[in-house]
Amino acid sequence: AQRVTAFALLPLSLWFAGAIIAHTGSDYGAFVAWIGTPLTSCLMILLLIVLFYHMSLGLQVVLEDYAHSGVRFAAVVAIRLGCIGLAVIGILSVLRIAFVG
Repeated sequence: AQRVTAFALLPLSLWFAGAIIAHTGSDYGAFVAWIGTPLTSCLMILLLIVLFYHMSLGLQVVLEDYAHSGVRFAAVVAIRLGCIGLAVIGILSVLRIAFVG
């Protein structure tokens, strides 16, 4: 799963970096209008989902490699919940910008 998410992150990250560079001189209104377009919103939400899922998988592997105590399960749950929470906050932010402006 981590390799699949890494592969999916390549084009999404390139798109995001290119878009940010392209909008460097834009004002706030233009940037909000750009995020409000359906394609941009969908790509941004997809980027957030894949990014935080990939992050949770990577952190879980690091934790399993270096934590050998009984705390491992609780730490894995905390990592998963933290990543899910951050992803939800990011997705709700994109949706708010897309629908409210």
